[in-house]
Amino acid sequence: MKFIKNIGLVVFIIGLTIFTTSIFTGSFNLTQKELNSYISDKGYKSDVLKEALSKAIVTSNNINIFEFSSKVTAAFETSNNYYDAQIAKYSAEKNWAKKSEQYEYKIFGKPHSLSYELAKKSGKGFIKENPGLVWFLTFGLGIIGALLFILPNLILLGKPGIKNDGIYHESATNRGWIAWLVLVYLVTFYLVLYFRPDYLVNWTFIFDPISNFLNGGDASQWFVYGFLYCTIMLVMGTRMYIKYRHNKYQIVRTTSVLFFQIVFAFLIPEIMTSLNMPGYDFKSAFPLDYDFFFEWNIESLKNSGGIGIFILVWGIVLTLVIVPVMVYFFGKRWYCSWVCGCGGLAETLGDPYRQNSDKTLKSWKLERWLIHAVLAFSLLMTAVTLYCYFSGTQSFLGIKSQWIKDTYSFLIGAWFAGVIGTGFYPIFGNRVWCRFGCPLAAYLGFVQRFKSRFRITTNGGQCISCGNCSTYCEQGIDVRAYAQKGENIVRSSCVGCGICSAVCPRGVLKLENGPEDGRINPTEILLGNDVDLMSLINKK
Repeated sequence: MKFIKNIGLVVFIIGLTIFTTSIFTGSFNLTQKELNSYISDKGYKSDVLKEALSKAIVTSNNINIFEFSSKVTAAFETSNNYYDAQIAKYSAEKNWAKKSEQYEYKIFGKPHSLSYELAKKSGKGFIKENPGLVWFLTFGLGIIGALLFILPNLILLGKPGIKNDGIYHESATNRGWIAWLVLVYLVTFYLVLYFRPDYLVNWTFIFDPISNFLNGGDASQWFVYGFLYCTIMLVMGTRMYIKYRHNKYQIVRTTSVLFFQIVFAFLIPEIMTSLNMPGYDFKSAFPLDYDFFFEWNIESLKNSGGIGIFILVWGIVLTLVIVPVMVYFFGKRWYCSWVCGCGGLAETLGDPYRQNSDKTLKSWKLERWLIHAVLAFSLLMTAVTLYCYFSGTQSFLGIKSQWIKDTYSFLIGAWFAGVIGTGFYPIFGNRVWCRFGCPLAAYLGFVQRFKSRFRITTNGGQCISCGNCSTYCEQGIDVRAYAQKGENIVRSSCVGCGICSAVCPRGVLKLENGPEDGRINPTEILLGNDVDLMSLINKK
């Protein structure tokens, strides 16, 4: 069995290596006719941009994506710098008509977006000409290798159940050098995905046939990310099925997150796009879906007819009605552990790292301050955005709408949720984003802590203090401390994943949705025990 696992590991590494190095292959250049057609289609009026791009990328020489991107960025900046100087000149002369005219020649947006679009039109090489073969050599080998590595565990695991299985003795799961290599790869991937998507254009060529089949258009970097996301969850979900095969709750829960991610977050939005409707993830609630109330989204939905208005109303009802009602009856687990795509990736890809969540009091204090600060930030951003949208102004109390949206998107949407939230799985555990940054988790946690029927009950008399529950708690809760005293676990951070119950060898822990008055306050229990103990001592 170990031989099969080693073969699987080698095959996986080969697929991953080909996938990664494919970025550096191919060549990029445009003819003048192709460039003129692109500029005309985009409606760009800048002759400076056209001339700069002609000199940079209209060439018979084959240039790689990095050189191509650099040349396009330089042309972008040359054009905008020229018109910025013209705007400053006419502003000083108070020639408002000329100043306004110069604004029309500027290229708004980011240079890598222009570079990506041009690279998509100009790419040539083996990958673009053979997407099916390259898909097999990358994703195909990766999937086969991962399954060969995982499937022998059906035999190697032996009896059902999770014991102290040596996770702290392996470099991949004890913050060793393998874990750090994984972190570097994940962080680099997210940095490129968010900030230099033009570097990933070769990956989009691999998926063009699949994207055309689903939505009628070529693949973008977000299509690649969505497909990669679903594939990883499927493969690592298979691992979850094997590892927790003795626990029906985990089997059903894993199936649920796979279904909602693949169908609701990926397939339905792609199919909606193919039907000229706004692609929307119907399970994504505000403020996790932080740009739902941005002007461009509201206008897009309003202009999409009946389906757009339905999506707008659904998003509001989901956030204000469905979410709190469901949390009242089932706790935040109904969303965080059964529906959410972020939670789904954490529970599948992140499962090998769940034991790395910090259980210290310092970490808990940081968690409470940080996650609620992000929630407040998201609510402030939305309030400013909606005020500016309905009032027609650009700022509220001195806060510019565009500035606060860009700041939130950069700091929270990109860095916290992506680069840190997923990239740091191997070191900080699999729920970094959910525990410290997700504003929706903070909202759900408020309801769960103060007005919910959900709790984890314990039987202190059966606890043998093995520590499995605390070890595997991804939210950094010291479950054993509750179990030893027989106290209910009622924490706003608990996502109800049920792993603490699954790994308990004595059946001490149980997830329940009982009457609200059955939720015992741990503080009152401790105080009651102290009083009873003192009364017994006094009697003696």
